[in-house]
Amino acid sequence: MSTFEWIIALLLGAVALSALARRIKVPYPTFLAIGGALIAFVPDSPSWTLDPGLALALFVAPVLLDAAFDTSLRDLRNNWVPVSTLVVAAVGLTTVGVAYVAHRLFPDMPWAAAVALGAIVAPPDAAAAVAILSQVKLPYRMVKVLEGESLLNDASALLIYRIAVGAVVMEHLKWSEVAPTIALGLVGSVLAGLVAGRIIPPIMERVREVPSAIIVQFATTFLIWIGAEHLGLSGILTIVVYAITIARSAPARMPARLRVPSYAVWETTVFVLNVLAFMLIGMQMRPIWMKLDSDVRWEYCVAAAWILATVILVRLLWITFYRTTLRLLIARGIYHPKDPKQVASPKGGLIISWCGMRGLVTLATAFALPENFPYRDFIVFIAFAVVLGSLVIQGLTLRPLILAFGLKDDDPVGVEVARARAIAYRAGLDAIEDDPSEEAEILRLEYRAILMQADDDPHGGIPNGELPADPLRRRAIEAARKSIFHLRSTEVIGDDAFHRLEEELDRAELSAGG
Repeated sequence: MSTFEWIIALLLGAVALSALARRIKVPYPTFLAIGGALIAFVPDSPSWTLDPGLALALFVAPVLLDAAFDTSLRDLRNNWVPVSTLVVAAVGLTTVGVAYVAHRLFPDMPWAAAVALGAIVAPPDAAAAVAILSQVKLPYRMVKVLEGESLLNDASALLIYRIAVGAVVMEHLKWSEVAPTIALGLVGSVLAGLVAGRIIPPIMERVREVPSAIIVQFATTFLIWIGAEHLGLSGILTIVVYAITIARSAPARMPARLRVPSYAVWETTVFVLNVLAFMLIGMQMRPIWMKLDSDVRWEYCVAAAWILATVILVRLLWITFYRTTLRLLIARGIYHPKDPKQVASPKGGLIISWCGMRGLVTLATAFALPENFPYRDFIVFIAFAVVLGSLVIQGLTLRPLILAFGLKDDDPVGVEVARARAIAYRAGLDAIEDDPSEEAEILRLEYRAILMQADDDPHGGIPNGELPADPLRRRAIEAARKSIFHLRSTEVIGDDAFHRLEEELDRAELSAGG
């Protein structure tokens, strides 16, 4: 088969696997990992290669921006304690634990290479967990903690990874020499992301043609990553700050006719990048496996089992320690959380522990190792094995575990949506109140009928509603849109509620010819 035919076959195979995953309600990255492993043993399968230096920019930058764009600053602030401990402590302890196990198994392995391996397998991936969590009603706060962790743990893990790789390359690397550079790099990354988030949107706003605008969005994402790397900054942290910054202004700047196809293209791109990452790593496994004799293969498999167990166990132990310590501090009056639910229950803690599946970032960082890096084949093998093992073991059992525990969600987003919908409809009604036309009177009657639902709702909201569509309604839709911008800016509603209402208004605006 030619390269083009292989690409078509792989993409269609990935679509079939994702459809099967949805049908049996398991995360689609699980089947992608299995498919990637099987490719390594398909006769005459391709052996494509990718420049290691390109891997992180290609696979991580757009996926990270897509995740950061939907992140709620309000929820990050409300959950900063559990998120920060997972991002710093859990990643650090996992790195140390994996490095220790790897060095014990292979004493000749340099400590820097072992630490690099630890940093590669340390950060959990959100894609698999979100695929499961979207199928069940898990408590909202737990979901926000997991999303916040998956957004920021890549930055902490990649920082350790860069230091370890630099130590191997430079041979003699002193912490006293690199610490100031790291500190300046972190501060510079935040500033660079903020500056880019202020400068770039007004420029992008001038591009109104849908295909051109989407191309500019992707090109800008890669340019920001590349620019940050050339300046010695953290590409991940810069992209995260940039995405969160533009997310506050982009909804007001971008028309619905551009936003709807743009979101669809980004969602598709993230899926394709996941497919390519799993398939490319699977192709790298074949030459690694073939050149190993049977004894070394067994040794590698045993090492992979030990490291996978370490990754799972360290996360479980840390979350148990965190919960116990926090409850002790609260009991002694040392710590006073604003929300008593901030401390997860034993069942909730186990669910968060079990959501530590690895994925795209682990594959990309392993692939990005220099060709002459010590134990590179072993590290790539272990990285893929940990991703495959965690997605199969945890991915296939997470949903049954959640259902068995019976954890419930009180649907705070639904309550916020209902309230904000009522406010938006009232704003739309006020916008056309002075119009004497017959069309306006018909629309006012319809709006008033819809708003009557709020009188019967215990939260004063409209549980379900959809804005009508005709040219007159554009004024009302615009007023409603401004009202939800204000509600989000004053933090009356969170980003999840805002985006759901934004989608409703986009559909109404498009149907009204907006």
